[in-house]
Amino acid sequence: QVQLVESGGGLVQPGGSLRLSCAASGFTLENYAIGWFHQAPGREREFVAAISWGGDKTNYADSVQARFTISKDDAKDTVYLQMDTLKPEDTANYYCARDRLRLRGYPPVSARDFGSWGQGTQVTVSS
Repeated sequence: QVQLVESGGGLVQPGGSLRLSCAASGFTLENYAIGWFHQAPGREREFVAAISWGGDKTNYADSVQARFTISKDDAKDTVYLQMDTLKPEDTANYYCARDRLRLRGYPPVSARDFGSWGQGTQVTVSS
């Protein structure tokens, strides 16, 4: 079955970096867009970044533009989220998710377009 497993979260100081990984199994990663979302306590899940099935198109939330980079390695069945210049407001549980549609022409940004979710990895930015 479809499975997504996030890793790489942790505690980091403001201005620091982390790289999250999303290991995919049970489907062909190269056929699906993958997104990253985050959710802080008491807040709704929010879009962070997404990458198209071909890896040539990306979308980012305004709040992370120029600080975060999403990428994928189909040979390793893994999607990455490189997070630089981290801020305390980036503190949240981070989830990766698979597009509901195969070979969609663009990376979606709405949670409703994603049908399979991982369990999340916690990122805490604090001094």
